Amino acid sequence: MAQRRRKFIGMLAMLAFVCLYAPLAMALADSRIAETPAAIQAILYSILGIAWVLPLMPLIRWMERPD
Repeated sequence: MAQRRRKFIGMLAMLAFVCLYAPLAMALADSRIAETPAAIQAILYSILGIAWVLPLMPLIRWMERPD
């Protein structure tokens, strides 16, 4: 498969993942994290903000593979 097609498919997959991840992260933050102390909130929000990248790394590697 050509790299251009892989990038297009990967972009659609990333968009779908983020559209699912964002509401779930917001729901988690609203229900559980809001009750914790401010220092813990900062750490947990940082983790939630970065956590979406880890499952997408294999997809990004696949997208960037040469033809």
